[in-house]
Amino acid sequence: MHNFFITVPETTLPDGTIVPAFQVGQYACSRSKDGQAVVTAEGTPWVRINYRAAIEDCKAAGFALITERQWLAIAHNVAAQACNWTGGAVGEGELFQGLRNWMVEEAQPGTYQPTDESERRWLTLSNGERICDLNGNVYQWIFDDLQGDEEGVVAHPFAEASPSIKAPFERMQKGMGWRPQAGADWSGYALIRGGYWDSDSLAGVFRLSYVWPDREYDIVGFRCTKPIGL
Repeated sequence: MHNFFITVPETTLPDGTIVPAFQVGQYACSRSKDGQAVVTAEGTPWVRINYRAAIEDCKAAGFALITERQWLAIAHNVAAQACNWTGGAVGEGELFQGLRNWMVEEAQPGTYQPTDESERRWLTLSNGERICDLNGNVYQWIFDDLQGDEEGVVAHPFAEASPSIKAPFERMQKGMGWRPQAGADWSGYALIRGGYWDSDSLAGVFRLSYVWPDREYDIVGFRCTKPIGL
């Protein structure tokens, strides 16, 4: 089965950290008939999987769970492209938000076409690559390589300068979605990003939340990455 990956260009985060170019699943992972993580348009996102199982299933498929820095690299890249804004220019209108308005009652495959025109599932990167559902449909587990411990679970409060809580605009403005403020302590939790089909205005590519890493939710899936060339 062919897995669909796109290339994310090298990106500099707000704190000056350089995220090297990498490849990311164009869609959230789904589950093949033999139980393997795959990246296809037709597959329904694999939900009801806990954080550590998502890490292991990515590894078993030859990939890795997306990290916090990698997600942020994509978010800042797409936010800098005029085509991803409702007003046709960066900062004009809102950054497109995905499936979030309760038009569906479960996670949808990449082939689903929303009837609500405000639910734009696709975002375009600076290199012309397109990515689906970074801004809604289903939350996605994140390996936290900023605040996290060796397992990628949050280990300390968000610092004032943490890229995790930085975005081009304030939270809940211009399609940014919700994110915490400096000092919020989510230690022991795992990060999730994006939003789900009933997130409403909370959803967005910069949306950041948390849940227990050992729980399984029907609104949380995952996304894989891999190095360029593999």
